[in-house]
Amino acid sequence: MTGSVLPQLLRPRALRPGDLVVIASLSGPLHAVYERDLEQAVVVLERMGFRVRRAPLLEAGRHRWWSAAAPAEIAGEFNALLRDPEVRAIIAHDGGQTVLGYLDLIDVEAIVADPKPILGYSDISLLHLVLYARTGLVGFHADMATPGLGGHWQAAPTPRQAELAALYAKLLTGTEAIGVLPAASSWECWRPGRAEGRLIGGVINRIVLAQATRFALPLEWFDGAVLFWEEMGGHVSHVWSYLQVLRHGGVLDRISGMVVGIPREIGGLDSSDGSPSLAEIVLDVLGDRDIPVLGNVEFGHAGPNLPMPVGIRVALDARRRSLSLLEPAVRPLVATGPAG
Repeated sequence: MTGSVLPQLLRPRALRPGDLVVIASLSGPLHAVYERDLEQAVVVLERMGFRVRRAPLLEAGRHRWWSAAAPAEIAGEFNALLRDPEVRAIIAHDGGQTVLGYLDLIDVEAIVADPKPILGYSDISLLHLVLYARTGLVGFHADMATPGLGGHWQAAPTPRQAELAALYAKLLTGTEAIGVLPAASSWECWRPGRAEGRLIGGVINRIVLAQATRFALPLEWFDGAVLFWEEMGGHVSHVWSYLQVLRHGGVLDRISGMVVGIPREIGGLDSSDGSPSLAEIVLDVLGDRDIPVLGNVEFGHAGPNLPMPVGIRVALDARRRSLSLLEPAVRPLVATGPAG
């Protein structure tokens, strides 16, 4: 470990009832078949007490290749939302494959001047990691509008929906730490131990991609961090390869713990031909690095997401299957400036 100084966190201002939340196409397009899911997401946010608006690019049928629009056009709309003082939070409609195209076009000065919660996962992991690297912004690795609030949430039992809504509302409006996240029976201790550190992560392929850009997190920022990641699609050998990249890059030598999300649609996992489990893959790459590992936690593509705020200090106890958020993700309304 080195004695490097971690960045001062840039916490967004806490939301209050009636604040405007904008749903935007920060990556992929809106397909007409998901219009009803998007409408339901609006209802969920309104029930939390917020006003909701759809950004102009969020229009069913609008697309350019695999994206909602050209990267520069998406960046232009995103920057306008960042600069608009009425907009208090931005939630991605969905993920996709576009954020890499406009990482260099984001108005980081607008973020520093008026930091806002940006919610999403998948491709949006790139935004969280890069904006944390460039400004210290706390990124909200949390459910997106269409597949999450309007999709997975609706399929969950009513008590679970209420629990998630209360958790998200507290995360966005409360200035006290969330504390222990609600655990589920799926959580597994893959390697026992306890750790405290800043929470850094996202989709594992996006972590690797982010670190390959000029906006990469300095390696020292991983000192003592709790690395969280998940993955969707591809093959288990790809996951093994991404972990090996993080090993070669020195990340795995610096972190104090790891939290792994529930995998989705990954080929070769636990198959009848003797293929490994995800736990076996992780422990194989970690080798003799004796850090706690908590697996099968509900964040990412597999269903309703527990929020994982990038940059916030957490406590991990893998044996007890416990993960706690030790700091608030937002700052009080009365605070001024980019207070951490």
